[in-house]
Amino acid sequence: MTETTIIVAILALIVGILIGRFLLRKVLKQYEVEAKKKADIILKEAEIKAEGIKKDKMLEAKEKEMKIQNELNKKKNQLLTNEGKLRNIEAKLKQTEKKQKERESTLSKQQEMLKNKETELERRREDIKKQVDVLDKRMLEAEEMRKEQIDKLEKISNLKVDEAREQLMEALRDEARAKASVHVKNILEEAKLSAAKEAKKVILTTVQRTAAEHAIENCVSVFNLESDEVKGKIIGREGRNIRALEASTGVEIIVDDTPEAIIISGFDPVRREIARLALQRLVADGRIHPARIEEVVSKTRKSMNEEIMELGERTAIDLGIHGLHPALVKLVGRMRFRSSYGQNLLQHSREVANLAATMAAELGLNAKQAKRAGLLHDIGKVPEEESELPHAILGMQWAEKYGEHPDVCNAIGAHHDEIEMKSMIAPIVQACDAISGSRPGARREMMESYIKRLEELEALALSFKGVNKCYAMQAGRELRVMVDAENVSDEEASQLSFEISSKIEKDMQYPGQIKVTVIREMRAVNYAR
Repeated sequence: MTETTIIVAILALIVGILIGRFLLRKVLKQYEVEAKKKADIILKEAEIKAEGIKKDKMLEAKEKEMKIQNELNKKKNQLLTNEGKLRNIEAKLKQTEKKQKERESTLSKQQEMLKNKETELERRREDIKKQVDVLDKRMLEAEEMRKEQIDKLEKISNLKVDEAREQLMEALRDEARAKASVHVKNILEEAKLSAAKEAKKVILTTVQRTAAEHAIENCVSVFNLESDEVKGKIIGREGRNIRALEASTGVEIIVDDTPEAIIISGFDPVRREIARLALQRLVADGRIHPARIEEVVSKTRKSMNEEIMELGERTAIDLGIHGLHPALVKLVGRMRFRSSYGQNLLQHSREVANLAATMAAELGLNAKQAKRAGLLHDIGKVPEEESELPHAILGMQWAEKYGEHPDVCNAIGAHHDEIEMKSMIAPIVQACDAISGSRPGARREMMESYIKRLEELEALALSFKGVNKCYAMQAGRELRVMVDAENVSDEEASQLSFEISSKIEKDMQYPGQIKVTVIREMRAVNYAR
């Protein structure tokens, strides 16, 4: 629709409205004239008939006048409404015209921009074409120079290109053969040196597999249940309870089809016992959720420490040993939950103490010091934190620290010949240690190496920055690492898992494979007071 057509339509609409108003006024005037005539007739008739009737007619005439007046008012209101609509239509038409002008200006600007872009593209095409022509010329020049150089080299060497290439390849073959022979010789020497080591590794793996029953006996505890319904509470919704229990105690909780029983797996007997006692309290209480689990495990750990002290004191009293420092008493109690080559460490120490006292009495030496040294000779095997020192030296340092007699300290440190024997009871303790460990069925060496490997695995993971706790699970086939969520991000946790697995591959020897799981858990705790 063109602008002229729109203007004509607007003018026609305005003319029609004006004509309508004119006709409406004329009709209203006619209505007024006719109404007055009728009123006059009615008044005349009313005067003739009666004054009363006259009044009634006058009232009726007034009512009719009011009605007519109302109709006139309605007509006027309609006219005013039509005028308002016309004004709105005019305003909308003006807005439409304004928008059309804005669109036209926008289109013109866009057309100008497109023209500028086309000009720029054309200029760039010309530049690229010039650059390609220059490159072609340079390549032709380079090819001509290469041919000239080859011709010069052929004249100087009196050899064709193919002949020179053949001589070069022959020289490279001779050099490669010489290096390969040296490399093969080095490989053979390395194979001879590592053959014995690899053979030991194979034998070690075989022995470990055949010692499965013993490993289960020393690394697994069974927690009996009254019914299988409790297993669901222990597992929790989506396994959150069992994960919280494993994270707090450092053992693996195995819930399988075994009727009315749960298996607690872990190489550290103290951890297994804490987990067993904590489970016992939780099942008896009935309230099992992560916060409650952490609280019960913490209380159980405290009571376990008390029990360890009681074991140490009871052992000292049974052997007639008095005046032990509380720290040494605690170490003696901890030996109840450790083993040496598959032999219970506390039982072994008691045997050594009794044997040493008997032997010292037979030789006329101090039987009490011998018994004391026999009980304490392996306390270096139960440190709460890992140490690089041999257990004999570590035990000697502790004995010196807590005021033991120098002869007792020397016997502890020298029972594996790490230091020189200076006391008479030192060779007695060494001999009694060998007697207790060499009796049939007392020790299984593979169990000790297995536990040592798991401890080294945990110590390796703890050496990394950001690691809070770590636990060796599933007989050393899995390493679970707990990190601080505030200091280690998700990307850093993934990188940490890769670095730990790489260091394990580099620094340790183990059969099969080890799964490294880094757990990053964010907790928000507040208190309502």
